[in-house]
Amino acid sequence: MVFSSAVFVLLFLPTLLGVYYLIPARRRGWRNVILLVFSLGFYAYGEPKFVWVMLAAITVNWALGLLLERSVHHRKMWLVTAIAADVGLLAIFKYVSFLSENLARISANKDLLVKIALPIGISFFTFQLMSYIFDVYYKKSSAQKNPLNVALYIALFPQLIAGPIVRYQQVADEITGRRETFDDVTIGMQRFIYGLGKKVLIANYMAQIADNVFDYAENPCVMTAWLGVIAYTLQIYFDFSGYSDMAIGLGRMFGFHFSENFRYPYIAKSVTEFWRRWHISLSTWFRDYVYIPLGGNRVAKPRWVLNLLTVWLLTGIWHGANWTFVLWGLLYFVLLLLEKCIPILSKAIVVSRIYTLTAIMLAWVFFRSPDIASAGRYIGRMFRSGGTEVFDGGFFTYWQGTYVLVILAIVGATPLVSKIFAWLRAKRMVIVEQIWLLAVFGVSLVEIVSSTYNPFIYFNF
Repeated sequence: MVFSSAVFVLLFLPTLLGVYYLIPARRRGWRNVILLVFSLGFYAYGEPKFVWVMLAAITVNWALGLLLERSVHHRKMWLVTAIAADVGLLAIFKYVSFLSENLARISANKDLLVKIALPIGISFFTFQLMSYIFDVYYKKSSAQKNPLNVALYIALFPQLIAGPIVRYQQVADEITGRRETFDDVTIGMQRFIYGLGKKVLIANYMAQIADNVFDYAENPCVMTAWLGVIAYTLQIYFDFSGYSDMAIGLGRMFGFHFSENFRYPYIAKSVTEFWRRWHISLSTWFRDYVYIPLGGNRVAKPRWVLNLLTVWLLTGIWHGANWTFVLWGLLYFVLLLLEKCIPILSKAIVVSRIYTLTAIMLAWVFFRSPDIASAGRYIGRMFRSGGTEVFDGGFFTYWQGTYVLVILAIVGATPLVSKIFAWLRAKRMVIVEQIWLLAVFGVSLVEIVSSTYNPFIYFNF
């Protein structure tokens, strides 16, 4: 089940809200049970057999969390055991098939091929499981004695499938002591509508342009190749930030306050700044649980470079079992290293913005391509390798049918729209934003009911 579907918007969410708020606020335990049952049902709608995998992982981490907290002399042993279990779970479902494919290719033995289905959202919920263990180990939070509370933290449907990655310490108190308010529900609904509009009215259309160019265009010209990567750059932003907006809004409706996951990343003046604005929950997770424990930048320079390499290699691997993701992570390692060694790259405002956006788009080519060779060919077309035409009739066909949407998406990826609404609120013209929200919701509903094209990029992770 996806948030931008008729069954979710018209059936699942209204039913859950109705049942949840029929229970008195003082019956917090029962509200949590209802939320957990619906969350498990939400996951089972698309992945019924993998619910048991998730529940088993939750049970193991709940038990190890208690052992870790109660232990005096063996805390590190229980930490290593828990992390090994979580990483092992992720490795089995996400990377065994990838490793077997490479071994079969190297040895020319197809008998080595192993195909294991990938549970939706496994990268997200395993990282949240590890967050729980780390927070207990570092004594930032106490271990939960009630396994249902751990299950609610992991399985909570707004962030279960595609994040944001919620730290346990951020919501530990809200699991048992939150107070839902009318303002929270209202703000949550508004945030959900904004995210829904991003996904349905922008990301899906950018996806069609990107798919047509990347997957179906034969020998695209230079400008068509650039249009395709621009469309994908916009698609992945509105797709993922739209999902995060919906997740944050849904959490707010039930009294949970999730941290922001995006802050207009494409206005960044450097790659370093980009990663402070893009998928914030993931970059800060790696910073706090990997980079800093390894020593961060408070070590000798060779060790610091190794720490940086480790983080970005893991970041690439986390995103997918494909050499393109490994190369994507290593590319960001090189870019960030260059920025540290050549500060001028992020000093000149105009040049730094052009450099940053170009670097990001080239990186997205690897992220989008099925293999490294395809990515190389596509980048070659972007820079006119092999005598590729700069313009052709195909480009003008694409451009004439899409330029309005592309321009609107580019504007939407900046803070301009939010600044306009902030100004309207300051002038006490809130009615304008309310009418806008109703229009976005209405058009989005029409689009949801009438269209079957509704992919979510980060569901693959």
